[in-house]
Amino acid sequence: MKPRFGTPGMTSGLILRLFQCLFASASIALMASSTGFASSTAFCYLIAAMGLQVLWSFGLACLDIHALRVKKDLHSLILLSLVVVGDWVTAILALAAASSSAGVMVLFVRDAELCKLDPKLSCNMFQISIALAFISWFLLAISSHTVLWLLASLS
Repeated sequence: MKPRFGTPGMTSGLILRLFQCLFASASIALMASSTGFASSTAFCYLIAAMGLQVLWSFGLACLDIHALRVKKDLHSLILLSLVVVGDWVTAILALAAASSSAGVMVLFVRDAELCKLDPKLSCNMFQISIALAFISWFLLAISSHTVLWLLASLS
């Protein structure tokens, strides 16, 4: 079978996982360092979902590093099934968290104009954090789609 971009145990898969971890960590750091993020449950949910994504992506990146060092093939049905389920669960949580946070930002900026009324809110930091969460989700969607097709081709 021809190796595909982003599959587990390959350098491209490792790079995807590291970037997922990096963008999710940056999203957490920006959201947590801004003032007033605790005023919305959606922002706290974003931090929790991105924390789960950091743990998942970092764990799989470590697995990829190990597979690359010992030249082990990670294309077994059981392992790929676990990766697919984990990827889809974290992807759904990450998309839900980023989308709900973006909805709250629309409320803050356009509808209630809280960003103009309360200068203590770090609205720009919130928006950058949400954008980073969407980028992290997009990278996770790429790798989960790749692993799903790899699993389908092995079955």
